Amino acid sequence: MPDGETTGQGRTLRSARALREAGLLRPDAEAAVAAVEGRYAVSVTAHVAGLIDAADPADPVGLQYIPDGSELVTAPGESDDPTADGPFTPVVGVVHRYPDRALLKPLLACPVYCRFCFRREAVGPDGGVLSEAELDAAIDWFARTPAVREAILTGGDPFMLSARRLGGILARLGALEHIETLRVHTRVPVAAPDRVDAGLVRALREAGKPVVVAVHANHAREFSGEAVAALARLADAGVGLLGQSVLLRGVNDSVGALEGLFRAMLRARVKPYYLHALDAAPGTARFAVPDAEGVGLVKALRGRVPGWAIPTFVRESPGGGGKKLVEG
Repeated sequence: MPDGETTGQGRTLRSARALREAGLLRPDAEAAVAAVEGRYAVSVTAHVAGLIDAADPADPVGLQYIPDGSELVTAPGESDDPTADGPFTPVVGVVHRYPDRALLKPLLACPVYCRFCFRREAVGPDGGVLSEAELDAAIDWFARTPAVREAILTGGDPFMLSARRLGGILARLGALEHIETLRVHTRVPVAAPDRVDAGLVRALREAGKPVVVAVHANHAREFSGEAVAALARLADAGVGLLGQSVLLRGVNDSVGALEGLFRAMLRARVKPYYLHALDAAPGTARFAVPDAEGVGLVKALRGRVPGWAIPTFVRESPGGGGKKLVEG
């Protein structure tokens, strides 16, 4: 794996050595992180690297992306498929849990690799891109399943596709009469905002059906000037914007951090949508927040932010039963 690659916004860091050389990793931690790198993908875009306070080992942006040796320790109850995609995969690349919507995973590459990712056993720089035959079979499944009203592109990160490729997939799905809305889940606007260019925006506008983009962000500092500008390009094109976050120890596990996050979303024209309880993927225990604590944090937000700025606190059900409201 190369240490890094240069993009429009600078060098993406892909190894323990590259992170150390960039000042984002202590020399005494390099060996442990190199061991993690052997199992789980590492990628920190130049944009994200610029958001991290390298002098603070507890920086809430850095914690999300800088590997830690504890990731190689699997705690009781952790699973390499915590959302149980497997049993709900009718064809390669499709996950169908709910009657009226289904996921399409056209690739498994991301601009950055979150250290708490629930698909961390599958995602990586190899991309996991669907072949033409697999993509055809997946879209044919959507065509043969009229109960599905919404197609949701996820992965991986669909915004890592070329605008032409993404536009082609969206147009094919949008041409299906029973598909009413299209949704895309992405980290790109906050992790690699230069990718949200005119070609990508055009692909969304020409999809043939309403498009909603669900942006994954967990801390207010992720809404940099460049990120807000990228989101504005989407909003100005008529794309609906939703925010989804994961409740993470050390990142946003306080009322102040959550308030700051959701207010940052509002300023960027993003509607807070879901706050997810952590999925128990291997090596993610350091991020876990007990459900009761999470419920208390969400309740404490009421009266501090507008009601429509408070997302729904959910957890994936064991065995792939879908999202369930987390209640006190």
